[in-house]
Amino acid sequence: MIICNIGRLVGIQPEGVLRLEGAAQGETGVLENAWLAIEDGRIKEFGTGVIPGSDRESLDAQGGMIMPGFCDSHTHVVYAGSRDGEFLDKINGLSYEEIAARGGGILNSSDLLNQTSEDQLYAQSITRVREMMDKGTVAMEIKSGYGLCPEGEMKMLRVIDRIRHTIPACVKSTFLGAHAIGRGYSHEDYVQMVIGLIPQAAEYADFVDVFCDEGFFTVEDTDRILSAAKDLLTPKIHANELAVSGGVQVGVKHGALSVDHLERTTDAEIEALKGTWTMPTMLPGSSFFLGLPYGRAKDYIKAGLGVALASDYNPGSSPCGDMRFVMAQGCIKMRLTPVEAFNAVTLNSAYAMGISQEYGSITVGKKAALLLTDPGWDLTKLAYQYQTPFLRKVIF
Repeated sequence: MIICNIGRLVGIQPEGVLRLEGAAQGETGVLENAWLAIEDGRIKEFGTGVIPGSDRESLDAQGGMIMPGFCDSHTHVVYAGSRDGEFLDKINGLSYEEIAARGGGILNSSDLLNQTSEDQLYAQSITRVREMMDKGTVAMEIKSGYGLCPEGEMKMLRVIDRIRHTIPACVKSTFLGAHAIGRGYSHEDYVQMVIGLIPQAAEYADFVDVFCDEGFFTVEDTDRILSAAKDLLTPKIHANELAVSGGVQVGVKHGALSVDHLERTTDAEIEALKGTWTMPTMLPGSSFFLGLPYGRAKDYIKAGLGVALASDYNPGSSPCGDMRFVMAQGCIKMRLTPVEAFNAVTLNSAYAMGISQEYGSITVGKKAALLLTDPGWDLTKLAYQYQTPFLRKVIF
């Protein structure tokens, strides 16, 4: 198939570029009045001028923009029910920590999930996943973490696996048993349960994650869990959402693919990440919904690091999976340029879930997972008019 009459083809990167760091995060290749050829589901070639093989099936872009689809490297989209009651608690002044201390938050989601059948959990979750796809997400990571017991965690991982085999979008799975202490466990007994569950979880999951933060799991807990998962699951870490927790440093020690949240950051975290393969991933939806500080993305980029942005779609702190809105927040609240924010929600977020060799840019050989906009759009307008309908077609 050939897509012709493309007004702008954006997100072009050379083969072999898996992430963008420092000044390079503010750059992307653009062709105007372009065409793009797809063969066997992959980008075969692209260019301007005369279109080769005009006898092939064609899609007329009618002057619209073609861009790589959004990649969302941090979601909790498999959950049961809703926590809209806690939304009222937040409006009435309770903090995330206060709600959790009263037995709410993650524990409420755990109670609901363990009362929900596997088929019901799948039905609720696939609706959210399709909503994300309709808004342009072509690849997503989904975490467990609301089971908080062996049966509940494995139920979540099976549902994630079922979603993976249902949809054309790419799905990566993360075992986040260490999300909170499950009801009826002591802290130590729960850590031991998580460690013991790792081999079984590894049958379904790609990654292991720990909520290494104040009031949840310590650096020592995290170190033990990641040590137990060595050679079975690649680490990803929740770090520095509620406090400067040491989670970044323990993640780097264990070769984490990403360290996520980073609402609280000192220069020590930036220094710890230099020269590593770990992608700093910030979640502006949580900052927006909880009133937390926004991550210091600009400082990370000035220090020569790359930054990814993800939705954190979950029922308690970011009930939204719209990556275009995430991109806009990157510009509006974190002062990223539109190109920096675009690269953060495409190539760098693909890197943060280990798939940037296949997704996240317009590159020969990559999967043709693309967005076609209506005519007249560019990256600046995409972030600026962040609620105006723009998407004509998602191409898998």
